[in-house]
Amino acid sequence: MSSEGRGRSDGVRVADRASAGPVASGAIEAAADRVATIQGRIAALRATMAAAGLAAYIVPSSDPHLSEYPPARWLGRAWLSGFTGSAGTLVVTATHAAVWADSRYWVQAESQLAGTGIVLAKLQGGQAAPHIAWLAENLAPGDQVGIDAHVVALGAAQAMVTQLGEKGLTLRTDRDLLETIWLVRPRLPETPIYEHEAPFAPRSRADKLAAVREAMAAHDAQWHWVSTLDDLAWLLNLRGADVSYNPVFLGHALVGRGTPDAGHGSTGSSGVTLFVDPSKVNAALAAALQADGVTLAPYAEAESTLRGLPSGVRLMIDPRRATLGMAQAARDAGVVLVEAANPSTLAKACKQPAEVAHIRETMAHDGAALCTFFAWLERALAAREAGDTAQDPIDELTIDTVLRAAREQQPGYVCESFATIAGFNANGAMPHYRATPEAFSVIEGDGLLLIDSGGQYLGGTTDITRVVPVGTPSAAQKRDYTTVLKGMISLSRARFPYGIRGPMLDAIARAPMWAEGIDFGHGTGHGVGYFLNVHEGPQVISHYANADAATAMLPGMITSIEPGVYRAGQWGVRIENLVINQPAPATDEGETFGRFLAFETLTLCPIDTRCIQAERLTPEERAWLDAYHRTVRERVAPLVEGDALAWLEQRTQPL
Repeated sequence: MSSEGRGRSDGVRVADRASAGPVASGAIEAAADRVATIQGRIAALRATMAAAGLAAYIVPSSDPHLSEYPPARWLGRAWLSGFTGSAGTLVVTATHAAVWADSRYWVQAESQLAGTGIVLAKLQGGQAAPHIAWLAENLAPGDQVGIDAHVVALGAAQAMVTQLGEKGLTLRTDRDLLETIWLVRPRLPETPIYEHEAPFAPRSRADKLAAVREAMAAHDAQWHWVSTLDDLAWLLNLRGADVSYNPVFLGHALVGRGTPDAGHGSTGSSGVTLFVDPSKVNAALAAALQADGVTLAPYAEAESTLRGLPSGVRLMIDPRRATLGMAQAARDAGVVLVEAANPSTLAKACKQPAEVAHIRETMAHDGAALCTFFAWLERALAAREAGDTAQDPIDELTIDTVLRAAREQQPGYVCESFATIAGFNANGAMPHYRATPEAFSVIEGDGLLLIDSGGQYLGGTTDITRVVPVGTPSAAQKRDYTTVLKGMISLSRARFPYGIRGPMLDAIARAPMWAEGIDFGHGTGHGVGYFLNVHEGPQVISHYANADAATAMLPGMITSIEPGVYRAGQWGVRIENLVINQPAPATDEGETFGRFLAFETLTLCPIDTRCIQAERLTPEERAWLDAYHRTVRERVAPLVEGDALAWLEQRTQPL
């Protein structure tokens, strides 16, 4: 899934199939009501800002855990602006309101913001906090800018203070203005927490905590604060369902450097306190946690616990993964903050051999589900084209439903890893498009269908994008498809130095595309968790990211490779596999020039060859594709039968 629209005018319809007149009238009325609601909410925010003495207020897309996908309670930017994309920042002043969003969301944002008085500020790749620069240029010295301290990272807040201060502006972080105006704010989720058990969790909770404590000792820290949900779930071998598509739960942890029976000097820094809603943890799990030195405390007591730490103790905290609000609470107590990366972040990114074995098996089963789905899709499309009136029309929503049903039949399946993106023709040109019951396309005529989907399994997380032809694709569509494929193969075949910064690999995938004068506005690859978030760091393959030490490529890291081409209003192409860093095969040079890594491709699903301009592939590219398809056939064939097996064999024939 890349780190949105409508289809062709003859393919878009609304779910209500009543006569066109009432549907159009109802839609107009609904749109007017929506615009009026948003305008009213912005007006209420401005009144609250004025009462608080604020010249501007910032509403980011985050929560107290700095999650990419926050629970409904913290979807304040979407509630205020109407823009529902997963990334974007709303800034409101007395006379101006804007949402900063990157190119993945421009079409969606322009549509959803239309008529509201909120403008789209187009965020270009590589820009760092341009909304702060805008505020610095447009506000007057002495003005105050507000943001809730509990939804902004410590490091980001520090940068804001510096940048705004240079222009004589002050950052105020003491108020959550949404709490005043959002009168029917969603409650916190209440789903149960459960254990990620062996054999799928091969490393024990005690072992992981011991490794974290070693890192704490290296920084001479008595305590360590963990707020990011994937770090918390990984560290304690727990999972939940508080966030859509991500098997995590709301919580914080305060990790003591000493074990419960040993303590640690006069500070009493022993054991772990897990701040969650206790009703979400059953008695058996609570006892198991207690046996490993993990004590439960109410979620709401996290901040007060930090304020109660002894003055002078050292608290290890990650400025990118902890909020300013929690850091301020510790500082108020006289705690010394030791800023360092969460040790769990790198540890969970480098998968253990036993985890990799489960991931390989999961990929085979996910491939079997995809074979079942694509066999159905081709059969259904052929029936419609042949005029079979018994075959219902196929649309983007149908694809979502059938694909989910195919995955549900696989062992260990839990849920989708993100909302399926099924975009036909123009809809595929929006990287984060999602069909809705109100607006979706029927799959008919000629063109390209892009499907980006994934699953959460007990043994791993999957994410795959394939593009298939519908009817007869054009020569231009085939050219784009082949260019994207060349970029994907180029990076998949790469050998690279151990520890190279991930962003430095991006150009390998883009080079075949740049040669054609083509580029795309998202990163080429994101890290992927192990039955955790489908987007995971610290590694990333994107020239938009900073190539700092945290992005070093190390063995066991799983990353996507997903170049694309997006032609607005026409079609989109993205081909995505997941790969894992492995030691590169030995050469005659040995390690004379250092150690090298290479990618092992994990995803097991055919890449449709009907859109390839075969004459444009080099012999090496052809060999890679044929070898990949041979592996897919060998690994997946034992798991499918009937139409799915026939489809697999047909789609994995040598080019």
